[in-house]
Amino acid sequence: METELPEVTASSRHYVDRLFDPDPQKVLHGVIDMKNAVIGNNKQKANLIVLGAVPRLLYLLQQETSSVELKTECAVVLGSLSMGTENNVKSLLDCHIIPALLQGLLSADIRFIEACLRCLRTVFTSPVTPVELLYTDATVIPHLMLLLSRSLHSQEYICQIFAHCCKAPDHQTILFNHGVVQNIAHLLTSLSYKVRMQALKCFSVLAFDNPQVSMTLVNVLVDGELLPQIFVKMLQRDKPIEMQLTAAKCLTYMCRAGSIRTDDNCIVLKTLPCLVRMCSKDRLLEERVEGAETLAYLIEPDVELQRIASITDHLISMLADYFKYPSSVSAITDIKRLDHDLKHAHELRQAAFKLYASLGANDEDIRKKIIEAEHMMDRIVNGLSETSVKVRLAAVRCLHSLSRSVQQLRTSFQDHAVWKPLMKVLQNAPDDILVVASSTLCNLLLEFSPSKEPILESGAVELLCSLTVSENPALRVNGIWALMNMAFQADQKIKSDILRGLSTEQLFRLLSDSDVNVLMKTLGLLRNLLSTRPHIDQIMSTHGKQIMQAVTFILEGEHNIEVKEQTLCILANIADGTTAKDLIMTNDDILQKIKYYVGHSNLKLQLAAMFCIANLTWNEEEGSQERQDKLREIGIVEILHKLSQSTDPNLCDKAKTALQQYFA
Repeated sequence: METELPEVTASSRHYVDRLFDPDPQKVLHGVIDMKNAVIGNNKQKANLIVLGAVPRLLYLLQQETSSVELKTECAVVLGSLSMGTENNVKSLLDCHIIPALLQGLLSADIRFIEACLRCLRTVFTSPVTPVELLYTDATVIPHLMLLLSRSLHSQEYICQIFAHCCKAPDHQTILFNHGVVQNIAHLLTSLSYKVRMQALKCFSVLAFDNPQVSMTLVNVLVDGELLPQIFVKMLQRDKPIEMQLTAAKCLTYMCRAGSIRTDDNCIVLKTLPCLVRMCSKDRLLEERVEGAETLAYLIEPDVELQRIASITDHLISMLADYFKYPSSVSAITDIKRLDHDLKHAHELRQAAFKLYASLGANDEDIRKKIIEAEHMMDRIVNGLSETSVKVRLAAVRCLHSLSRSVQQLRTSFQDHAVWKPLMKVLQNAPDDILVVASSTLCNLLLEFSPSKEPILESGAVELLCSLTVSENPALRVNGIWALMNMAFQADQKIKSDILRGLSTEQLFRLLSDSDVNVLMKTLGLLRNLLSTRPHIDQIMSTHGKQIMQAVTFILEGEHNIEVKEQTLCILANIADGTTAKDLIMTNDDILQKIKYYVGHSNLKLQLAAMFCIANLTWNEEEGSQERQDKLREIGIVEILHKLSQSTDPNLCDKAKTALQQYFA
């Protein structure tokens, strides 16, 4: 190898030197020779870049005195250099290749324009190029729209540039406002397959998660045919797979953006079956991944589509094959393909988990079928500890979807001790995994779940308390929600552990959280902690003062009906305590609030306040006479008489029962 390097460099230097020859004809021949030398030769490309060929080529490309032929050949060489490694592309970007090529598009010569577009296409499709560079100069996109009519090549490259550089909602908006839909719609019927395909890809990225674009697309006519019908034709089995898949994506994205109904035939009878076909064993790895992920996205919000998909072509068992990859090595003759597929097998697992999560989102029977697929729980448990973050996230999503089933929580989840790997996932995971994993834990902590005890012993309280101080509101909600589930019908020790772990300061912080979901779940936690008499008295004897402050604070604040109702229910629980009652009876402020809410215009609040009164006036308890007298003094009895005439049977009953305590 040693002897080769100096020669390569010497010959490369000779190529670069010729670019500086005073004779323009020799320069042209030098560029043509360079073009032939770099095709498919990454080492040669790198050498020429190091030796400074790029700035010189760009200079010649922009020189007014250069012939069109020379400019075109320069653009071709630059295009070839950009097809090398990512480092090559970085070097080209550093030399400001994009503005130079965009300038070249203003030429009148179509061959030169095409060479510039081809090079731009290659540079923009490299992962190292910031797509924003397409949008920095506002004149570029309108000019590209004009060039669409120039030639088939210009159509293909421009559509490819648009499809690749449309990465965010503001990109969709810019392209949409420049009339991209009208300008590329007719290309879907082009004679060139490449043009049709790139235009189709353009539509798929424009429609993704974008109601504005999707609503427009439904009504676009091309040669007298509506766009969705054209997409449906492109889904047919005789079309190339790439086309079927991309057309299915367009229809899926339009459906998810609300412009095509989920029960429309083009979705149920065409798009969904096409995507299921893409999941079969005989498709290439990329096709199976894309098919499954698109199908997962299509059916995610719709239970009817989930049911249809689950019984189409044995999809559930077809997905089980995604984990057995590659199935038989001997049968695979293409070694390169095998190597590629082994490196990308994790993408199959991720796609399968995503699709299982969507399939099982709502329907109990489908969840049962998924769990009964061979080794399913083992696969999920293994997925939770994979090195790839994406696979871990998809596995947790799948687990979360299945954990919505009471039946499965009691059986499969228990048999496989799913909580162990789940608790492990929750240790220092990225936020997106934490959110789904903590939601799953909420389900595992419901009272009927047998995993509750072991989860507690493995340090769940600390973990959940730490989530409640997160910056991320979704994590705060899940942390407090899981604690709420944990406290439901729990024994005294668990409740004390929760209060200790959370600390009263943190409890109050959560009660004044800006996120109403956090507030509601915190009230739910308090309500669950303050249930069963001995627990109520025990907790109020240690934290009574602070809890009463918190209750007052909320009843005085600007909160919605649900929040106030929940708070009054907590008061009713406190009023059910033996010693805890006194904390209400000695607090005139709270008594006035109960009186206010029992006479409120909202029925829910009246009923909740009525529970407080019922618990305070109950005859068979010690001190009931004094409590009744005090409530009579503040005017509660008059209100009860009024309410005993209420049109609401429930309220009327409760008022009569409370009044009976006075006369019993």
